[in-house]
Amino acid sequence: MSRIFICASYADSLVRFRGALIQAALDAGAEVHVAAPGLKESSDIAEELGKKGVIVHDLMMQRTGLNPVSDFITFVLLASIIFRVRPAVFLGYTVKPVIYGCLAAWLAGIHRRFALITGLGYAFTGESTGKRGLLRKFVQGLYRFSLAQTHKVFFQNPDDEALFRKLNLLPRAVPSCVVNGSGVDTSEYQLAPLPEQPRFLLIGRLLGDKGVREYAQAAAVVKAKYPSARFQMVGWIDDNPDAISQKELDDWIESGTLEFLGKLADVRPAIAECGVYVLPSYREGTPRTVLEAMAMGRAIITTDAPGCRETVIEGENGYLVPVQDSEALANAMLRCIEHPDDVAAMGAVSRQIAENKYDVHKVNQVMLKEMGIL
Repeated sequence: MSRIFICASYADSLVRFRGALIQAALDAGAEVHVAAPGLKESSDIAEELGKKGVIVHDLMMQRTGLNPVSDFITFVLLASIIFRVRPAVFLGYTVKPVIYGCLAAWLAGIHRRFALITGLGYAFTGESTGKRGLLRKFVQGLYRFSLAQTHKVFFQNPDDEALFRKLNLLPRAVPSCVVNGSGVDTSEYQLAPLPEQPRFLLIGRLLGDKGVREYAQAAAVVKAKYPSARFQMVGWIDDNPDAISQKELDDWIESGTLEFLGKLADVRPAIAECGVYVLPSYREGTPRTVLEAMAMGRAIITTDAPGCRETVIEGENGYLVPVQDSEALANAMLRCIEHPDDVAAMGAVSRQIAENKYDVHKVNQVMLKEMGIL
């Protein structure tokens, strides 16, 4: 029996983003171990995984920020868990599990070590000067050293793969593979009828580089022309240097620009209530929320940015707009309001793309084969 160890920085993601991969590994006869911070506190997640036969390990890790002392403790604790479990395969995803997890698995002599780059995050976006520039150099150095110890690196879009190669973060000797995001289970995210009134939706952590401010700016422009249009947002203010302020969010709500639905355990009802899904992100791996909206038959407005542009065929299932361009975003929204028949047609195409390209079972089969589980 193969034993696979999956490390994450966020416990919820083990169920929402990797649940199908974990189940596929279990179905293939693998013994699955997972580690993430907060698994003991998030007893519902630990219980849900435990019922499937997954062995969970709570991990002390600060998901954001770089504290040398705290991160060293995380590395030591993670290494001790890996030494004890002795998996045949290690897979880390998101920054710290990739960097510290792959190094720990290497030191433990784990024979097959894999990394999944799900996005580049704060250290790769925005200004490259000052503290942010220093952070970028430091994180890139850690990536360079850690990924040199892997057997293969998975990317969720070709732009990220090309960037890592260009910056020499991934040695030529280490192979890589591009997969179609995390995939989406089209049996769980089914087609839903479109609302009669114009309604837009954004789901995500409330960060500047998710395009939240551009969404609010564009919404204000559109509502000035079409007051009945509604703009909803699902998410939360994250512990991240790029997070929006509570005052910004309160101002948008009080002005009537946005309707804030908070953090939802199940986003399907919110997607079902919208006609168009919007994600003006500056950069993504492959945005899972876009895939979920596509599976439910929604037209997509997103940016012509890495990870986002792969989800839209311009004019076929949605529109691509430039990054940080609220005017172009507003114009795309206006086109959707003024041409509702196009929105319905684009939603149908989105569903087809989700089925053909982003089916979670197809994505997981590729990853498990590459890792030697299948």
